[in-house]
Amino acid sequence: MLVKWNPARSLLNLNDDIDRMFEDFMNTRLLEPTQVEISPRVNVEENDNEWIITAELPGVTKDDVEVNFRDNMLTISGEKKFEKEDKKKNFHRVERSYGRFSRSFAINSAIMVDKIEAKFKDGILTVVLPKAEEERTKLIDIKVK
Repeated sequence: MLVKWNPARSLLNLNDDIDRMFEDFMNTRLLEPTQVEISPRVNVEENDNEWIITAELPGVTKDDVEVNFRDNMLTISGEKKFEKEDKKKNFHRVERSYGRFSRSFAINSAIMVDKIEAKFKDGILTVVLPKAEEERTKLIDIKVK
């Protein structure tokens, strides 16, 4: 009996092999907390009056976050710390990541630096950067000739 070669089946087998390889690699590290570079997810919004940047920082406290603004660059940085190990706990899997994080955003508008506000609630950091008066969008009527 002659079996016809099926490229789709070969790709599925390759996919299964790669999945097994990653699972084997991950299982050797599952019980060790890992220090990795964390990159928080953010939303960057601009309107006529301000820039609003919100960052998801689950498991991070307000005291572990730094927000700086210099040379039209907003930087959010900090550290998600590993919880103190409890010898009574019997972990079977540790997948949560811990470590330092930093994100920077170039703001292409003049900002009223003394009016910048940052709020941290329920793992969400919100930074509001008010635009300087001269940078606010103005409606200009242009006559068509």
